[in-house]
Amino acid sequence: MSLYDWDFGAPTPSTMGDHDVPAASDRLAGKRIALLVTGGIAAMKAPEVARGLRRHGASVVAFASEDALNYVAREALEWATLGPVVTALTWRAEHLSDSAPFDAYLVAPATHSTIAKMAQGIGDTVVTATLISALGRMEQGRTQVLVAPTMHGTMHNAQLVDNARRLAAQGVRLIAPRDAYGKHNLPDTELLCIAVGRALSTSALIGRRIMVTAGPTPVPIDGVRRIVNRFRGRLGARIAEELTWRGAEAELILGDGAWRPKTPMPITVTRTYDDYRDTVVARAGAGLWAGVFSAGVADYRPKQAVTGKIASGQASLMLDLEPTEKVIDMAMAAGGAMHTIAFKYLEGVTEDELIRVASKRLDRCSLIVATRGEDTRGTEQRALLVRPDGVTPVDDKRAIASAIADHLEDLARLAVMQAAAE
Repeated sequence: MSLYDWDFGAPTPSTMGDHDVPAASDRLAGKRIALLVTGGIAAMKAPEVARGLRRHGASVVAFASEDALNYVAREALEWATLGPVVTALTWRAEHLSDSAPFDAYLVAPATHSTIAKMAQGIGDTVVTATLISALGRMEQGRTQVLVAPTMHGTMHNAQLVDNARRLAAQGVRLIAPRDAYGKHNLPDTELLCIAVGRALSTSALIGRRIMVTAGPTPVPIDGVRRIVNRFRGRLGARIAEELTWRGAEAELILGDGAWRPKTPMPITVTRTYDDYRDTVVARAGAGLWAGVFSAGVADYRPKQAVTGKIASGQASLMLDLEPTEKVIDMAMAAGGAMHTIAFKYLEGVTEDELIRVASKRLDRCSLIVATRGEDTRGTEQRALLVRPDGVTPVDDKRAIASAIADHLEDLARLAVMQAAAE
C-alpha cells in the first residue's frame, strides 16, 4: 500500500475536544482579541486566524460585515471562536465593548474601503463603527489596533497610501501584506499572531536590535564536500522567536545545514564558516544592542580547500586542518558596547567542571549558557545559566530561551534606570 492510500484504520485517539486547539504557547493568555472581518476573499481564512490566536492562549470575538459573510460562513467563525459572531449593533452596544474591553483589535482582512473609512472616521457598518470606538480607546492607551491590508495590486494607489499613513500616524499598526501574484495577500496566521503579541508587549526589549546565531558553520574540503557538525540550531531559533514575540528587532543568523524554523522572523543563512564570520562581524560593527552566540562554530578548517572535486576511490585522504578564528571575540571587538551571551558545550565532564570552564568567559559576557552532551537528547536539553552571581539550571529549550530573554530584559531595564539617574 502506498503513502497515498488509506488503510481504513481509525484515527489515533485524542483527549482534545472538537473545538479545542493544540497549544502553541501561552504568550497571549488572558488577552481578549477582537477579530474584525471585512468583505474580501481573504475572509475565508478568518477561522484559521481565530484558531491561531487561540493556540497562543487568546480569547477571540469575531465581528463580521455583511459582505464578509459572502466569503466565510457565520457558523465557521462561531466554531473557530467558540462564540457568536457580531454582525449587527443592538441595544448592547457591541461596538463599544464597555463590559469586556478588548486588549487588541485585528482587522484581517482589511479591504481598501475599510482602511479609507477608518482614516476618515466613517462608521456605516458593524466593523467600521467598532473601529471608531477602537481608535478612541487606542488614543487613550487602552488597546492596540492592527490592520492587515489585502487587495488586488491595481487598488494600491495614492489614496490607500495616504489613508494608511494617516492611520499609522495615529498609532495603528499596519501589518505588511504577503506579496504574491500581483496582490496584497493576507500574511500567514503565525505572522499575524506574532504581530498581535508584539503590539501587546510591554517588554524592555521592544525595538532593541539583537542578533542570534545558530546552527553549524560548514567548512569546505573541496567544491562538493564539507565538514559540518551535528548541531541544527533549534535552541537558537527558539531564542530568536522568543525575542521577536517580546518586540525586539531580532535577526537569526543561521548556518547552512541547520533546521529551518517555520516561525516568520528575519533569517539570514550563511553557507560557510567564512560567510558566517563576515556576516556576524559586519552585523556587530553596524551596531547591535545584544548578541546571542549559540551557533556550533567550526573550530578547524582545511588549510587549503581544493577547487573542484577531489577524485573518489583513493585508498586514503589526508586533510591538513588549522584552527579557525574566534568569531565571538571578533564580534565583541567590532560591537563595542554590545551585550554578549556566549554558549559553552562540553562532553564527558561533571557539571562542576563545566561551570568552571564556562565561568572563564564571564569577564566579557554577562551570561554563559553551558550544556553537556549527556544532557542533550533530540529536542530535550538541560542548560546551566552561569552568571557572576550564581548558576541556574534550566530544562527544556523553550524554558531556556525564555530565561535568556528574561536576562536580556533585566539588562535593558537596568540600562533605562541608569539613564534616568544620570
